[in-house]
Amino acid sequence: MNRDEALRLVRDHLKNQNLFKHTLAVEAVMRRLARHFGEDEEAWGLAGLLHDIDYDTTRDDPDRHSQVGADLLASHGLPAELVDAVRAHNERHGLPRTTRMARALYTADPLTGLIVAAALISPSRRLAGIDTAFVLNRFGEKAFARGANREIIRACETELGLGLEEFVAMGLEAMQGIAGEIGL
Repeated sequence: MNRDEALRLVRDHLKNQNLFKHTLAVEAVMRRLARHFGEDEEAWGLAGLLHDIDYDTTRDDPDRHSQVGADLLASHGLPAELVDAVRAHNERHGLPRTTRMARALYTADPLTGLIVAAALISPSRRLAGIDTAFVLNRFGEKAFARGANREIIRACETELGLGLEEFVAMGLEAMQGIAGEIGL
């Protein structure tokens, strides 16, 4: 599956524009991480783009989220590594993340929410108006962006061998690169 086909599939399954923008943000971060690790940017990008494809149908049943999506992606013939990464990104299942792609998707997903929330409280309300230090300061505020699981974001250290500051910097850089697409 190429990116255009994946975009069509996502648009067919996700109607919420903010969720669609989230998938674009995770795609960008996954591509940046793939470049850092010398991995396949296209495959990693597709994992980010497709990771929440089932959210509209599973939003009220989080125990099914990622399982339904992974099954859908498998039925479309996507590679097992990508399908497994999507399946394992939902921590509720406690599935092992056996590949670097899966570990990256697990940590990148909540990072994008933290970065978006940080941008939205900046004076400019834009990604261009924030830097890594700004995001890291917000990271330490427990009441800020509660949905962005800090434990999972911080798992970048054990899951990927990246320091938190480096991980946040790469994520922010990636998202700033698509700021127009995600309206920030």
